[in-house]
Amino acid sequence: MTKMSFSLMVLVVALVITTTWADSDVDIARENTELKKRVDKLEKELAELKKIVMGQQTQMVSTEAKPALKPHVGKKPVVAPELSEAAVQKLMAMLEKTETGKKGVWSNLDIQLYGYIKADASYDTSRVTVGDFVKYVDRENRGNDDDEFNMTANQTRFGLKITGPKDEGVQASGLFEMDFYGGGAENKAHIRMRHAYLKLDWIDERFSIIAGQTSDVISPLYPYTLNFTVLWDGGNIGHRHPQIRLTKLFTLREDVDLSVAGAISRTIGDNDILDESGEDAGFPAFQGRVGLTFPLLAYKPTTVGFSGHWGEEEYGSKDVDTWSVNLDVTQPINRWLTLKGEAFCGENLDNYFGGIEQGVNPTTLKEISSKGGWLAASLGPWGKYRFNVGMGIDDVDRDDVNAAQRTLNRSIFGNIIYSINKNTEVGFELSHWRTRYKGDGDADDVRAQTSFIYKF
Repeated sequence: MTKMSFSLMVLVVALVITTTWADSDVDIARENTELKKRVDKLEKELAELKKIVMGQQTQMVSTEAKPALKPHVGKKPVVAPELSEAAVQKLMAMLEKTETGKKGVWSNLDIQLYGYIKADASYDTSRVTVGDFVKYVDRENRGNDDDEFNMTANQTRFGLKITGPKDEGVQASGLFEMDFYGGGAENKAHIRMRHAYLKLDWIDERFSIIAGQTSDVISPLYPYTLNFTVLWDGGNIGHRHPQIRLTKLFTLREDVDLSVAGAISRTIGDNDILDESGEDAGFPAFQGRVGLTFPLLAYKPTTVGFSGHWGEEEYGSKDVDTWSVNLDVTQPINRWLTLKGEAFCGENLDNYFGGIEQGVNPTTLKEISSKGGWLAASLGPWGKYRFNVGMGIDDVDRDDVNAAQRTLNRSIFGNIIYSINKNTEVGFELSHWRTRYKGDGDADDVRAQTSFIYKF
């Protein structure tokens, strides 16, 4: 290396170090300037508050110094300070300025963290799918009453609610939510996305648009179960899909509301050699629901909804449909009893948790039809206790399935939830499951599950 080359290298290194120090000094100076501005602003606001408070104290003293018209007997009454209109306006302006100027930890939007930590321990008298939760009972053609025990924290859930400022009558918001049922080893579970969507809400027009992944428009209700699947594959259909949804609310009378919702959603099918059958159809599925809320009993309004969906999958050169027609009802009886339920019928419903997770016959490529529903009652709370009982059934057409495939799945459940405090609950659930098969292998299971839940 020549002396000139060495000198040039030293010069470059020195220049880089000097520039880094200079940039660092500039950043520190900028941060100090910003901090000084914030301190000056806080001191100014504190001084304004002191002036307002001192002014009110002076006013109170001068008022109390006046002779009373009538003598008071007993304790001296407490005189509440009354702010002048100018003082109130000044305080409101300061508060509004503080609120609109406040920045969150990650963003200048309002972001709220929510969710819960849930630990489940369960015992089943027979083998079930999946184990941590039940969708149906496995065939018992090889061995009866093969019991199992499971323990998991995979249902632990957290999310972010994001709300932006209302701009020209439009309220923008978003939601992101995940849990840990994304696969992986039991003690190294993978994260799974549940919801991720943005919402534009024209509040005055009662119209909204949702874009992203969230729950289906069809069959929107859920029974309260400690079992994670809330009767999916056992009478309760509807899942989560990427979608674009439009919702409009109408007031028909003072106490009667009508809601109309429609969406295009991603059709998710099965893998057919190289292609995914829903994607290969070339267009989305369509979902819709009409809901009516009206007074029926004296306590709270009744809600009745009619919904349905239609889509298509493509297996090679063969097209198959996926469709459903659904009814949902919510009926509050009184302050401690609410009834909810749904009914459905349709074909190729495996991705909507219908047909006991069977959509298309793999041999004939014919749609598998099914029907069913569920009914549940929520009771309480009474003190720190509340209760839930219910049942569901998914009945598959036997002619549409091959031997050893599922033809009926039925569940009856009951649970008790005890609130230790407003954030902490412990619950116990007992359920009976019966799954029938085409041919031999009908199976029964009794499940006992305990859950510990901490909400935040």
